[in-house]
Amino acid sequence: MLRLLLRLPPRTRAVLAARFYLDLGEADTARLLGCGTGTVKSTTSRGLQRLRELWVAESPSPHTPQTPTSKGRR
Repeated sequence: MLRLLLRLPPRTRAVLAARFYLDLGEADTARLLGCGTGTVKSTTSRGLQRLRELWVAESPSPHTPQTPTSKGRR
């Protein structure tokens, strides 16, 4: 997850960290970062959507055949 977070813009990372790591509400996050609550809401929404996209892009597809290992086979 940290690898995916590092691919987000710094401001988006800051908002997500404040909201979910520090467990701050929207108003407290806005005060901490010096922005409006609307900015916190929209940045949170866009940041979570981008994390979902990155997660899916980096996860193996359930339809992709897995290459069997040769260990124990002759």
